[in-house]
Amino acid sequence: MPPLDLLIAFLVSTALFAFVPGPAMLYAAARTLAGGRRAGLMAALGVHVGGYAHVLAATMGLSVLFHAVPVVYTIVKLGGGAYLIVMGWRLATAENRGAIVGDKSPRDSQRAFAQSILVELLNPKTAIFFLAFLPQFVSAQAAAPMWLQFFVLGVITNVMFSLADLIAVFGASGILSNLRSSPAWGKWLKRAAGSLLIGLGARLALERS
Repeated sequence: MPPLDLLIAFLVSTALFAFVPGPAMLYAAARTLAGGRRAGLMAALGVHVGGYAHVLAATMGLSVLFHAVPVVYTIVKLGGGAYLIVMGWRLATAENRGAIVGDKSPRDSQRAFAQSILVELLNPKTAIFFLAFLPQFVSAQAAAPMWLQFFVLGVITNVMFSLADLIAVFGASGILSNLRSSPAWGKWLKRAAGSLLIGLGARLALERS
């Protein structure tokens, strides 16, 4: 592994990136507001599982493809943005809008899990982040081979970001627990969550690399 001072710098830097509210935390909160704590937890788990694809890509050097072939990056980015926008639109315009938001069926949670894996896979910015961030903390003088250092540091980064997502889930769940008795608020929350997903999709699609 990298020297201790480099490892400490890595952990501090990763924590700063992970726990500053960003798109992933907003996504987890939106899924929680829309479907309840269970859906939020499954969404966070889906993002976490999808993150390992980017960890493996960085470990094997595949993430460099996004730099080498910009059109691939653009296609994946637009696809991910479009998927989020469609998901948000369906949520904001769903039937039975006035129903109380809360924990739903296991099938809904499974859908949140599968959709979140796809959302993460279609987010090339995660791949670019790993590609730009991890090499700063990989040491050629370490006993472990560089590919193993990439993998271990990537796993730690993914876990830390997922912990931040869990904070967002439980924070949003706390809001829900105070609003369960109000159909009007349930309707508003679904629309707000859908609008948030649409905004995240537009941001991903339109933001320059």
